[in-house]
Amino acid sequence: MEDSYVTFLVLGIVLVVVDGQLIYHSGKGYLRRAYDDEQAGAMMRLTAVLFHLVVLGLLALVSIINVETGDPVKNVVVKLGVVLLLLALAHGVTMAILSRIRDRQIQQQLADQMAEEHRIYEERHAHIGEPRPAPKIESPYSAT
Repeated sequence: MEDSYVTFLVLGIVLVVVDGQLIYHSGKGYLRRAYDDEQAGAMMRLTAVLFHLVVLGLLALVSIINVETGDPVKNVVVKLGVVLLLLALAHGVTMAILSRIRDRQIQQQLADQMAEEHRIYEERHAHIGEPRPAPKIESPYSAT
């Protein structure tokens, strides 16, 4: 019984760490479209830590659930199946969050770029439509 518990924990932790590293490395490249390299790396480190904490917490909770199939190997397989499903769910949620973060950042960059282009356009075309000041005509009769 004790061996199957340790086997489950070791296999579960390996799965979580491998998936977390895949998320970190893939996500960093994914976020580079919207952020510079330093920001993408920092955001992915934070995301990876959150992912690991949540999924390792779920792994700990699943580890204490008692499954009785009559065979210790089958017990481990059932628990690993539950962990894999939770891992897939956590992976999908993480990718959806990263996608939303990236899309919002790209939208903000586009809005900022459009505002800057509009400001430049307004500066260049500010004289159009405004009345021009009348030219100064000096009178030949003015005293000098």
